[in-house]
Amino acid sequence: MSRLWIHKDIIMKLSQKIGFLGGGQMAEALIKGMIQGDLVEPSQLFVIDPVAARCDLLNGLYHINASTDNKPIWQCDIIIIAVKPQVMGGLLDSSKDFITSHHLCISIAAGVPLSFMEGILEEGCRVVRVMPNTPALVLEGASALSPGANVSKEDMVMAKTIFDAVGSSVVLPEQYLDGVTGLSGSGPAYVFTFIEAMIEAGLKVGLPRAEAVALTNQTILGSVKLAMETGKHPAELKAMVTSPGGTTIAGLHELEKAGFKAGVMNCVEAAANRSIELGKLF
Repeated sequence: MSRLWIHKDIIMKLSQKIGFLGGGQMAEALIKGMIQGDLVEPSQLFVIDPVAARCDLLNGLYHINASTDNKPIWQCDIIIIAVKPQVMGGLLDSSKDFITSHHLCISIAAGVPLSFMEGILEEGCRVVRVMPNTPALVLEGASALSPGANVSKEDMVMAKTIFDAVGSSVVLPEQYLDGVTGLSGSGPAYVFTFIEAMIEAGLKVGLPRAEAVALTNQTILGSVKLAMETGKHPAELKAMVTSPGGTTIAGLHELEKAGFKAGVMNCVEAAANRSIELGKLF
């Protein structure tokens, strides 16, 4: 399937009931995004979670239907599987008698292939695999969606609408999801490491901590916004800052000597390879 983009300005209102198997942070991010984006009414959202206190928290914050009882979930049209990969097998085994081809199942469990899920569930089940990332918690996530064998274009529009509510998303064949995991799934950790290094560099050259934090965060935020809004190649934007014989080229020279770009490329590749290894467990 080719890439599919839907601009946020034309996101549709969903009428379906949506159930979450698991009420953790990523599930909460999707709940928050859908409600704030006016995609759904809180009454359309159902959550099952084994921790009663977690259900009480979600109900109090978002006025949804969270419970330790799984019976209401099977009445939903869309089921989002938001559990850790290591419990997926047991969860699907215990749910396979209730999940039918009527349900659109969306899994955000990292590394669990479509073939594994489709092999357990009833023949004809519609399954979408998604690799989101943690900035979805502030509605700025990057997600990649891959359709299973029985998923329609209409199913993908609905699935993509949900994940566009917490950021931006792309549709890609499943073969690319290990690369997505290495790049954007694990990517926030690399960015946070860079932020940490920038702050500590500010301290090293004598800046007060609060100002080093503020300047670093705004510099990175502004740079990303400039790249997204201008659409210019990063090399062109870098050249706008880099004067002959100036301060920036001196700093860039040190990054080149440290193998900065090669380090980042190796980092993403290592994470993608580890994703491949974990996927083989299923």
